[in-house]
Amino acid sequence: MRIRRSIMVVLLALSILLPQNAISEEKPLWELGIGAGVLQMPDYRGSDESRFYFLPYPYAIYRGGILKVDGQRISGQIFKTDRVLLDFSGYGAVPVKSSNNSARAGMPDLDPTFEIGPALKIILRESKSDGYKLSFALPVRAFFSTDFSSVRREGWVFSPRLNLEKNDVIPATGLNMGISAGPMFADSSYNTYFYTVEAAYATATRPAYSAGGGYSGSTLTVGLSKAYKQFIFSAFVSADFLNGAVFEDSPLVKTKTSVMSGINVSWIFLKSAKTVTSDK
Repeated sequence: MRIRRSIMVVLLALSILLPQNAISEEKPLWELGIGAGVLQMPDYRGSDESRFYFLPYPYAIYRGGILKVDGQRISGQIFKTDRVLLDFSGYGAVPVKSSNNSARAGMPDLDPTFEIGPALKIILRESKSDGYKLSFALPVRAFFSTDFSSVRREGWVFSPRLNLEKNDVIPATGLNMGISAGPMFADSSYNTYFYTVEAAYATATRPAYSAGGGYSGSTLTVGLSKAYKQFIFSAFVSADFLNGAVFEDSPLVKTKTSVMSGINVSWIFLKSAKTVTSDK
């Protein structure tokens, strides 16, 4: 179980800690390296208990015309124009051992989960001379849990995002910034997985509760990154706001604002001589 948990934590870190999209420019077709980061994250959105993880990881980037591996994800391009991109990608989350979380004590553990599905991305405004890009993403993902012996579909999630990327945010420093914000909508199956309390697990302080589908909170993420020689330094902070969420009255929601943060450094020791125009 510890090995499986470590794998899921690393996969989640790769989707969060590594540099986000940047302004289109000439970059190597592929890059290889290694990295390490420190990640602080709540057990789940709405939990008031969090964990710290030290995470070594491989750093691999491939900027192909259709298939892209960019550290955050493996994605396949379905359709692309100068302003619109349709691709697919995935996201993962770590398991939660209920005996380590006071709100879930006595309840079944949460298995590792992952999401996969298509995302429509629209560039609203971009300036290469000023080094910024404003885009809108519309990802729809199927949500699954696994105990590594079987996989179960747990629901659907839709999380539109407005993304702003700015290169050299402090002039002449090479410091890049990314901001992402937007609401999240999920069906009742998705929210049930995290927030429903079956009658069998109800207590005097944790009443039975059935989570419905609909608005599931909003997220704001701010990230910074800087390249220096063969190294890339990155940091981020992300906040989930659950006020008004359909499950906000669940006894498992202990805080309406969950915060996740992390820092990391990646060392790129090998890259291709061939370059391509890419925003990753």
